[in-house]
Amino acid sequence: MNRLVNLSILFFTIILINCQIGDSIIKPDHPNIHYTGRIDFSQPDKPRLHGAGSYLEFKFKGTDCKILLEDQHLDNHNHGYIAIELDGKYQGRIRIDKENTVYPVARGLDDSEHTLLICKATEAQTGYIDVLGIRCNEILPMDKDIKRRIEFIGNSMTCGALMDPSEIPCNSADWYDQHNAYLTYGPIIARALDTDWFLSSVSGMGLTRNWNTEGPTMPEVYHQTSLSPESITKWNFKSYTPDLVSICLGTNDFSDGDGSYERGLVDGNKFISTYIQFVKEIRARYPDATICCLNSPMVGGDIGKILNSYVMQVVNQMNTTFKDNNVHYFQFSRLYQSGCDWHPGLKDHKMIAEELLPFYKSVMNWK
Repeated sequence: MNRLVNLSILFFTIILINCQIGDSIIKPDHPNIHYTGRIDFSQPDKPRLHGAGSYLEFKFKGTDCKILLEDQHLDNHNHGYIAIELDGKYQGRIRIDKENTVYPVARGLDDSEHTLLICKATEAQTGYIDVLGIRCNEILPMDKDIKRRIEFIGNSMTCGALMDPSEIPCNSADWYDQHNAYLTYGPIIARALDTDWFLSSVSGMGLTRNWNTEGPTMPEVYHQTSLSPESITKWNFKSYTPDLVSICLGTNDFSDGDGSYERGLVDGNKFISTYIQFVKEIRARYPDATICCLNSPMVGGDIGKILNSYVMQVVNQMNTTFKDNNVHYFQFSRLYQSGCDWHPGLKDHKMIAEELLPFYKSVMNWK
């Protein structure tokens, strides 16, 4: 009898505590949560954020909100970071550690409606982050009617690698500690145009060879959810149909590499033919999309001129030989290398976005 009384007291105590806290755990598959990016939904109750810049967005009512996350702990390290946007304003990054799964992302707010966006700041090759739930009073419909979508295909620059030393200075930690995909040129442009963004990017990756390996290259892994040959799931291209596809590849094909293997000159014919085949694959996936091929703002001098000429030849052949006039070329006005290890920095990404915005508006006829 005493045992039953004790259990009853414990049960009502738990209820009382939950009522005092005033929140509950909302499952990740709640219909009012908006997901975008390279995310594995094979377990609907545990979406797995793979790609850089993949994000979830939702509206909630109340003064506080927490999110339940679990990092992969790749190589037994805490590689994952998330970036937080609250009511349209950037709040900073949070590192996901293995000792914790509950992260306060909003506190002490007015007891009203608020919008949260949780963005994976790090890329696929630094490990995935699982979404386990949201703890807040109530999640509301988003009132979101996105009519425009952009996909940004690229390498470390598009990922946001080595671009944000605002918390951890360059060369003072691991290479992923300056990752911040949320603040890269892609999401900046998307926010300016009120579009969803979708990043398909991996640091060190190229079209015909990578920075420190012969492959697998972007065309070889593009169909995989995590942009890796080890990926368990293939990407469902029907889940996100972009109006605009922006490609910024070639930096790593023309790089000197890390010295781990002998690298000759880039085979021009191979580069051009591989690029054309990749563009044709994208066209097959997205028949109505506008495709923009960018040169690299990280490669200058004579090598940069060669890369530019190759990309121009790709676009020219798509326009003339293959009669696809919805493929365009863009050349940056200068190099952007003020971040860590000669990568674009925070200010660079803003300037890159400022360069690209008029171009995208023009080819898309967007205001």
